[in-house]
Amino acid sequence: MQTKLTLRLDKSLIQRAKTYAGTRGTSLSRLVAAYFKSLEEQQSDVGDFTPLVKELRGVITTGQSAEELVERYRRRLDQKYR
Repeated sequence: MQTKLTLRLDKSLIQRAKTYAGTRGTSLSRLVAAYFKSLEEQQSDVGDFTPLVKELRGVITTGQSAEELVERYRRRLDQKYR
């Protein structure tokens, strides 16, 4: 069952969101629904961690971006399997 939701947002933000949705061939309603669904999925992913992992999550930092870490790991695998 679908129902109506009213949001109060800045007029320029609404216009930009409508333009964004239009360029992707979808409606603003579908875009917002997909966003809420993705939040729900992200939340369920976090629920899969043990309490200890949840507590420690984000405590350790490497000073590198995810892309740098992936590239470093890729190079390591290349060296290992040559």
